[in-house]
Amino acid sequence: MRNIAGRVWVLAGILITANGLAGEDPADAGRQMLDAFLADVVTISGSFEQQLVDADNVVVETSSGTLDIQRPGRFRWSYAEPYQQVIVADGLNIWSYDVDLEQVTVKAQEEALGSTPALLLGGTTEVLDDFDYMGSFTDRGTLWVRLRPKDTSNGFNKVELGFTDDRLSRMLFTDNLEQTTLIALTGVSFNEPLNETVFAFSPPPGVDVVGVALSAPESLPK
Repeated sequence: MRNIAGRVWVLAGILITANGLAGEDPADAGRQMLDAFLADVVTISGSFEQQLVDADNVVVETSSGTLDIQRPGRFRWSYAEPYQQVIVADGLNIWSYDVDLEQVTVKAQEEALGSTPALLLGGTTEVLDDFDYMGSFTDRGTLWVRLRPKDTSNGFNKVELGFTDDRLSRMLFTDNLEQTTLIALTGVSFNEPLNETVFAFSPPPGVDVVGVALSAPESLPK
């Protein structure tokens, strides 16, 4: 499986507005931004550019595409460059479809996400129980909010969220090998209705499927 698929499990698609916070202490404003997102944001849609930077600060991978997120716990990351790949979380499973390899990998969502930063995308305020809030700082007009996972066995030890002009513009994740994933968001909207089919996935005919998907009980909505 290509590196993009493995790292997308941890991408926390977070977008909020923070009107009225600019004049406050950065630490207080940063925490209020997180609380506002968890309380108020339901859907997110937009485009992204992603870079993987190694421990020597060399960019080793660049990719781009679109994202759709609906809380709680559903998202779709569609990579267009440098090759096509689709990652879908439907609430029970995470599906990763590599178009070029003609392969689909499916994992139980709870198992795949664990206590990774991706919990920030679909959780309630209780999700912050899995992270230590390390404070905030301002750098060149961007307010950065820093979190640290309490459980670093998922491979990540730092999460930073950058807010520019009262909107989240960057997400940064550092792993235990000192590699950094940096995501820039563009053209993002939030709390707009999304079609339920966005978060549905069926393996295309003829592709290899690795893993077994969980099924919802018949008494529950699928």
